[in-house]
Amino acid sequence: MTAPLFDSHMHTPLCGHATGTPREYAQAALDSGLAGICFTDHMPMPAWYDAPWRMRLDQLAQYVEDVRAVQAEFAGRLDVRLGLEADFHPGTERFVEEVLGAHPWDYVIGSIHYIGAWGFDNPEFIAEYDSRDLAGLYRDYYALAEGAAKSGLFDSIGHLDLPKKFGHRDPDGYAALHALDVIAERGLALDFNTAGWRKPVAEAYPAPDLTRAAAERGIPFVLGSDAHRPEEVGHRFTDAIKQIHDVGGRIVTYQGRVRHG
Repeated sequence: MTAPLFDSHMHTPLCGHATGTPREYAQAALDSGLAGICFTDHMPMPAWYDAPWRMRLDQLAQYVEDVRAVQAEFAGRLDVRLGLEADFHPGTERFVEEVLGAHPWDYVIGSIHYIGAWGFDNPEFIAEYDSRDLAGLYRDYYALAEGAAKSGLFDSIGHLDLPKKFGHRDPDGYAALHALDVIAERGLALDFNTAGWRKPVAEAYPAPDLTRAAAERGIPFVLGSDAHRPEEVGHRFTDAIKQIHDVGGRIVTYQGRVRHG
């Protein structure tokens, strides 16, 4: 029996770099035959951190209200859940913990978007890759992924191999496997993020070899399009399901921060 399909990674205009209303994302999901969605917009962070790319703390209540309105409108037709894409950035854990305690979230993704002060997935700062040792970069990145897993703040780790976004691939892979060991030990899931197929690397996160390695460790996957426009909802989910099932992987969802599936 096939589990109901959810898109559990999508954004809203409150993050400052997405278009379309939450209602339009929900309608797109309904039109594409999905059973449910979970909004996971970029959570507020301290004012000095990544401010242009996320909602402000004073917008959080509006976000919750917007999602609740969509839940009510689509009740009985589409299962709409409330989540966040949170950031793991050392030194901000207490702030994140307070935000996560403010509302009853269904699902929280833990993502790394910065190595130190460098927003490595931002196209504006792509030139920095030329100055970096790729093996060292990936070691630093996966050390942060391990920190995120150990923090106890998150349900899954977002777009696991994100530094490959512009085509800068991991030259050895050992740090990724070690991070997967920690993720498995801590009982987290992985965000299977189809947005990678829309990026220069043209490969989902995680890559097929990491998908296999995660499945071998018993780590489940949460499907997500990382939609920033309604037309991206459910993007290439058939391909995602195949990549996961080909290696014996398992797809799950979260509700009330409890895993299902």
